[in-house]
Amino acid sequence: MLSALSVRNIVLIDQLELSLERGMTVLTGETGAGKSILLDSLTLALGGRGDASLVRAGQESGQVVAVLSLPDEHPARVLLRANDITDDDELILRRVQFADGRTKAFVNDQPVSAALLQQIGSRVVEIHGQHDDRALVDVATHRAALDAFGSHESLLVEVARTYAAFSAAEEQVALEQKSIALAAEREDYARHVVGELGALKPVTGEEDELATRRQHLMVLEKASEDVRDADDLMNGPTAPGPQLLSLMRRLVRKADGGATIFQPLIEALDNSLVALDGTSDALEALKREMAFDPRELEEVEERLFALRAAARKHQTTCDGLAQVLMQYETELQALLDSEGRLKALSAARDSAKAAYQQAAETLSVARTKAALALSAAVEAELPDLKLGSARFIVALETDRARASAQGFEQVSFQVQTNPGTPAGPLLKVASGGELSRFLLALKVVLADRGSAPVLIFDEIDTGVGGAVADAIGRRLARLAHKVQVLAVTHAPQVAARAQVHLLIEKQALNEGAFMRTHVRTLDGGTRQEEVARMLAGATITEEARAAAGRLISEIS
Repeated sequence: MLSALSVRNIVLIDQLELSLERGMTVLTGETGAGKSILLDSLTLALGGRGDASLVRAGQESGQVVAVLSLPDEHPARVLLRANDITDDDELILRRVQFADGRTKAFVNDQPVSAALLQQIGSRVVEIHGQHDDRALVDVATHRAALDAFGSHESLLVEVARTYAAFSAAEEQVALEQKSIALAAEREDYARHVVGELGALKPVTGEEDELATRRQHLMVLEKASEDVRDADDLMNGPTAPGPQLLSLMRRLVRKADGGATIFQPLIEALDNSLVALDGTSDALEALKREMAFDPRELEEVEERLFALRAAARKHQTTCDGLAQVLMQYETELQALLDSEGRLKALSAARDSAKAAYQQAAETLSVARTKAALALSAAVEAELPDLKLGSARFIVALETDRARASAQGFEQVSFQVQTNPGTPAGPLLKVASGGELSRFLLALKVVLADRGSAPVLIFDEIDTGVGGAVADAIGRRLARLAHKVQVLAVTHAPQVAARAQVHLLIEKQALNEGAFMRTHVRTLDGGTRQEEVARMLAGATITEEARAAAGRLISEIS
């Protein structure tokens, strides 16, 4: 319920603190007293469009604060939690209007956008009147109202669930088809890469091994000339070994002949020959170690250069070539497997679609029944509202080719005000007074099924009186058993049925220099006096007072 309303510096309201009660509250007062200002202030707090002209003359800004008490699981609280807004015991909506046209919005003292404030406000308060921009006049609300009347919550959940599953399955099919198309475009290139790299057979770590082997072979190739020179020197035509050996033999023969003077030289030559033998052995060992096939270096270089060229071509490293090969092999395999996978995904999509269509069809049947019941329930309210010849029609437009999370239907409320005339949308066919009464009848029927907890009726009794005004009052009182009702009224029959009666009046400040709107609660004699004024007009007679007393007592 709306428990309090605080207004500062809005048009004629300088400062107003209003406490509200459950049940039915009426607001009355003479034309121009400020009833519409009070509603405009509340509309501003609920996220309505701001306007610099709302700020009281001479002030920089105006402010409106609405305080509401709501159940824990009310949709407005769910919206708060979804937007990380503190969910306190009370819901406090605050709007500041600046004289330069700017506005600021707050929910539970946290800054929010005007759009979010409007979303929250629309869930807690509905304003009905002779206006084309409020509540159930909007066709966008009609499907939700019908579903609330028909108690379709579980059906809606199932439709939304199956639609989400169907949409996800359809997306999977689309993604697979796109993947197949891309793979098909790349198939020739993929086969080329697989053939090329498959023949190359890259191995992780091979580049380092080849580079090391190439470096070693290059070292050997460079050193081989020195080894050949050493071999020519040690084993060629001018090799010292044979000459030294021949010399030592001649000297030995001479030493054997008695020339002992050569003995030291013979021993030195012997040692040299032994050393030369060791050098020859070392040279032979080095030749064996350095033995390599020159073609190996060529082959190593060709392999290494081929790997590096392929790596540059595919913008990777030599070690990454194996992964590139695997990637394209996988693509080709995926293309081979895609037909079966697409077939399976399509089957899953078709199954999900069938489940959705079944759920949506069940909802369609329920909506058709609910539409007839809602039409009958609203029409049952119309005779007492002087609309006995009118018809209320819940029009369903079912398009099974159009899938949505809300099912197949578009819903609109239409009326026929006179027999023989065509039915049409509420707003186009009904006059202002008729529109208000149609909406009242509809709210009476929907009061306990998805209605906002606070309903405000703005002069819906305009242009009617007597029995019709009494019928309106009785229906507002019935609504007040289920939701909080605030009614701006000029009808005494409506005012007499309220639990709380608020009088909106102007007060002069500073000897009439400024005017302000004031609100006071009426009871007892003051209430009877106001009802009498509503009955009699400017001049209140004793007869009017007596009639007012009877009206209040009869209804009470």
